[in-house]
Amino acid sequence: MPGASMSNQDLHLTLLESEFSRVLDEHSTGSRGESARKSNSPGEARLRDRTRDRRFRQLLDALPAAVYTTDAAGRITFYNEAAAELWGCRPELGKSEWCGSWRLFWPDGTPLPHDQCPMAVALKENRAIRGAEAIAERPDGIRVPFIPFPTPLHDASGTLVGAVNMLVDITDRKRAEDQQALLVRELHHRVKNMLATVQAIMGSTARASTTIEEFQQAFTGRIMALARTHSSLAEDEWQAISLRNLLCHELEPYDDGSPGRVLLDGPAVDLPSATAIPLGMAIHELTTNAVKHGALSVLGGSVAVSWTLMDEPDHPELTIEWVERNGPAIGPPTRRGFGSQLLERVLSNQIGAHAMVSYEPEGLRAHLRVPLPCRMSASVQ
Repeated sequence: MPGASMSNQDLHLTLLESEFSRVLDEHSTGSRGESARKSNSPGEARLRDRTRDRRFRQLLDALPAAVYTTDAAGRITFYNEAAAELWGCRPELGKSEWCGSWRLFWPDGTPLPHDQCPMAVALKENRAIRGAEAIAERPDGIRVPFIPFPTPLHDASGTLVGAVNMLVDITDRKRAEDQQALLVRELHHRVKNMLATVQAIMGSTARASTTIEEFQQAFTGRIMALARTHSSLAEDEWQAISLRNLLCHELEPYDDGSPGRVLLDGPAVDLPSATAIPLGMAIHELTTNAVKHGALSVLGGSVAVSWTLMDEPDHPELTIEWVERNGPAIGPPTRRGFGSQLLERVLSNQIGAHAMVSYEPEGLRAHLRVPLPCRMSASVQ
C-alpha cells in the first residue's frame, strides 16, 4: 500500500536522523570531553569511536534504501551499497558533489544539474526537501526514477555540518502507473469501438428486418454474441481467445449429440481481440443462418468447420472452411442482410479478411482467409 510504504520511509528517515544526531553529539566538543573522562586512555577513546563508526556504517549498508551523506559543502562523504547499485557507479568520496548519479533528470526528462538537485537545495537553503522526484541515469544508460529525502545535519551548537539523503527507487510504481494509463487508454478505445459496432449492428439489423419482432430477435442475438466474445477476452490475461472456443460458444447450443452434428477440426490458434471480435460476429451470423435456414434447422443436418494456419513469418494467415450438409435445399438470398454485409465488407474493412460464400445444393459453404498479426502462431494445447 502506498501509505504504508511512505510511513516506512519516514520511519527509516527518522531513525537515521536520530542516529546521526547521536553520533554527531558524541563527537562534539562536550561529548568528547565526557568520553575522554570515562576512558582510561586516548587510545581506548579512539577505539570506541572506530567501533561506533563501523557499527553505524553496517547499519546503513543493511538498509534496503540508498543512503549517502555529504559535508556542509556538498562533498559526498559516505554511501551504502544500495546507493552504489542505484547509481550504477561508485563516486569518489570527498570529491564528488551533491549526488553520485552519472546524470540527473526531472520527471519530465529535462536535464537536472547536480548543483540544483534536491540535495543541493537542502544544503544551500538549510532545510529538508520533501515531495520531489527525479531520475538518475546510470553510466550504462539505464534510468531509475526515485524519490529523494535530503535532510540537513547539525552539530550540538546548531551549525550545519552536512546532510543525509535517502533515495527510494520507484521504478515499479512508475511501471504500474504507466500500465494503468495504458489500460485506461485501451478502455476508452474499446468503448468507442464497441459503441460504433453496436450502432452499425442496430442500423443494419433495422434495414434487414420487416417487423419489430424480427428486429428485436436478431438484434438481441447479435449483441449477446458480441458480449460472449468480450467476456471470453476479459477472462484471458493476454486479451486473446482461441478459435475453437469462439466456435464452441456459438455451435455447442445446437449440438444435439447425434453423430457428426457439429464437427470442429484444426490446430490451436489464439486470436487477438482486434481479430476475435469481428470474426466472432461472422461465426455468429453463419450459425444463425444455419439454425434458421440451413443444416442446423433440420434433423440429420450437420456443420463441419475446419481451419489451417499458414504460419509464415511475414504473412501468417488463418484459413477457415465452413461446410453444411444434409440441410434443406437453399439458394442465394433474395436480399442482402446484415450477415452478407458482414462477411463481404465488414471483415474486409476491419481485419483485411476475404470471404467467399457459395450456396450449393447440399448446403452452404463459406471460405474465410484471415490475416493474423506477425507475432501470432499456432499454440500448443
